[in-house]
Amino acid sequence: MTAPQLDATLAALSDPVRRRVVELLAERPRRPGELTAETGTSPSTLSKHLRVLRTSGLVSEEHPAHDARVRIYTLRSAPMTELRGWLEATERGWAQQLTAFQDLLAEES
Repeated sequence: MTAPQLDATLAALSDPVRRRVVELLAERPRRPGELTAETGTSPSTLSKHLRVLRTSGLVSEEHPAHDARVRIYTLRSAPMTELRGWLEATERGWAQQLTAFQDLLAEES
C-alpha cells in the first residue's frame, strides 16, 4: 500500500459516520436511503461521506442494468486488506523493538 493510499484509507475511516457506513456495507450492499436511515444523517451529508469513501477506494457505486437512476453502494475489500497488512507489519516492528529493549534491560541487570 502506498503512502497516499494509506492516508486516504485512514482519513476516510477517521469519521464515525463513515465507519458506520463501512460496518453497514460489510453486512450487504445498500442504497443511499437505507444508509441515511441507518446513520441518521441527511441525504446531502451522507452524499459527502460516500464521496470520501468512494475516493478512498473503500466503497464502489453501482447502477443496476434495469434502472440507471438507482445507486447501490458496495464495500471493497482490497483497501481494508492492504490496511490490515500495513498494521500487521507495523505491529511486528513494534514487537521487535520491544524485544530488543527487553534484551537490553536484561543485559544491564
